[in-house]
Amino acid sequence: MIGRLNHVAIAVHDIDKAAKVYRETLSAEVSGKVPLPEHGVTTVFVILPNTKIELLEPLGDKSPLTKFLERNADGGIHHICYEVDDIIAARDQLKAKGARVLGDGQPKIGAHGKPVLFLHPKDFCGTLVELEQT
Repeated sequence: MIGRLNHVAIAVHDIDKAAKVYRETLSAEVSGKVPLPEHGVTTVFVILPNTKIELLEPLGDKSPLTKFLERNADGGIHHICYEVDDIIAARDQLKAKGARVLGDGQPKIGAHGKPVLFLHPKDFCGTLVELEQT
């Protein structure tokens, strides 16, 4: 069902400072900032030869990252994202196997302009999983 690893997301307090570490210290290619109000985050992607790192900063007072950063003062890995061919078929198959889809269960448009869903971390070894349709 799952395809390749699309990205690993890291929650940060200061996206500009984090992007600078990747750009200047690690000499990585770093995208510009993209605010995603419907997800409550601002994103930056670090482009790697085999995948991406997504840096996430809270956007607004009701960002889902706020509680995560309160529990993880230094930030840290927030979720991993896998690609799927058909997000609705993947959702239905996962739900039939007992996995919990977060939110209302309907895909939203993610940072790459493609439909995404999130799966409950308690169902995946303590890891928040994002599915992105290819």
